[in-house]
Amino acid sequence: MPEKAHEIMELLKFDFRCFYEEKDAIGKRYRRQDAIGTPYCVTIDHQTLEDNTVTIRDRDTMKQERVAINSVKSIIQDSVSMAGLLKKI
Repeated sequence: MPEKAHEIMELLKFDFRCFYEEKDAIGKRYRRQDAIGTPYCVTIDHQTLEDNTVTIRDRDTMKQERVAINSVKSIIQDSVSMAGLLKKI
């Protein structure tokens, strides 16, 4: 599924610092990204190919949510932008 992952990276790379990883099991990847401070991980799996959804994992809450690919950018933007942070106040 690297093709789909790279397609999603193309959607996000100009707005966010992105990192692609496929080494090791997903748990190890999450721990590695947690350790370096990555706020959100986007996971592509077999279901992605079926229904065009991905899993977004929040580092701070460890909450995982299945979302449509076309909403990933706005979800992350709302969470990490200053405007998004001010909305929460």
